[in-house]
Amino acid sequence: MIDPHPLKLSEAQKLLGPDEALVMFLVARDESFVWIVRRDTAVFERLALPRRELDANVRALRAQLDLGAGNVSDILGKSFDVQAAHELYGKLFSAGEKQLAGVRHLIVVADGALTSLPLAVLVTDAPAGSGDQAEVAWLARKFATSSLPSPAVLRALRMVARDAPGAESFLGFGDPQLGGGKDNRTRAIPGLYARGAIADPAEVRKLPSLPETAGELRAIARLLNAPENRVKLRSEATEQAVKQADLTRFRTLVFATHGLMAGDFRGLAEPALVLTPPATASELDDGLLTAGEIADLRLNADWVILSACNTAAPDGTPGAEGLSGLARAFFYAGARSLLVSHWAVGSESTVALTTKMFEETARGVSKAEALRRSMLALMKTRGSPEYAHPALWAPFVVVGEGGR
Repeated sequence: MIDPHPLKLSEAQKLLGPDEALVMFLVARDESFVWIVRRDTAVFERLALPRRELDANVRALRAQLDLGAGNVSDILGKSFDVQAAHELYGKLFSAGEKQLAGVRHLIVVADGALTSLPLAVLVTDAPAGSGDQAEVAWLARKFATSSLPSPAVLRALRMVARDAPGAESFLGFGDPQLGGGKDNRTRAIPGLYARGAIADPAEVRKLPSLPETAGELRAIARLLNAPENRVKLRSEATEQAVKQADLTRFRTLVFATHGLMAGDFRGLAEPALVLTPPATASELDDGLLTAGEIADLRLNADWVILSACNTAAPDGTPGAEGLSGLARAFFYAGARSLLVSHWAVGSESTVALTTKMFEETARGVSKAEALRRSMLALMKTRGSPEYAHPALWAPFVVVGEGGR
């Protein structure tokens, strides 16, 4: 990522498995293009989809998904527009759909507004009209998906980054000591940087508490056979603790907390993860682990799970730079795969999704397939029909090495 070189078609094909396809989009002003690359074949198609039309399509779908941009009960109380999602699938894939026969894993390099929409919410077949969102032909039923910031990263992950990951299974940080009451994983407060470059701990402390993240981290630790002292909660979940730990020892790192986007608050110029704020702020610890500070960490992790809101892009808007912000920072630090979110997430549904995902990876399935199975399971949660709404199961995407 620091010194990228173009990936030749023949090189890309050698890196793909028999059931994988590399799908790359290019969005231009008057039209778009798609490459679909398989191990033995490749197609390049022109799409009659100008940038303005794609932006409008994505914006309309995201308005029905982003729990942080609208009234939660209004979003979950309405059926998602599956017809619009099916029409966008046709615009993107109809020209090259035959090329996907036999594919189970899509490796996606998105462009333009597509960087802010997980393809799992597209609909592959015409809606049947039953109204049951759990029965819709979501793309997630047909394909596991993972994302890359560029094709060259595939080479880096599958040819260069071959060092053995950390020897210990898990380290998790969550349930920071906050005083703003219990809520989902984002809430606006007026300002965090009242005193220059260091955040004001009193303002950070106003964010809502997240007690359910403690159970989420403990459940993941049990699934990975990690000792209880590898779960860092409350007073142990600090920015200083993250910076001073030897993070290269751990194969899986999990942050279960608030994710803040650049521009959300006065003075916040880059995205950040919220940790327990100190009594007195310093450059070492002000309660916010920013993207710049993350990039300075040293990791050797197969998995970094960002169980928080809006961790895929700096501002969540269509057309934002693909996989910038927190996700890109963790790649620079040494992560091979990330789980990141495209919009504000529901806390209880997130706990169910992430713990199920680790149950699946423990059975030996790939990361992208584990996420796909977790999404399908969440849709069918007994007693929680609202979990079938894609606003709750679709925000998370695997970035990086999803096929292993």
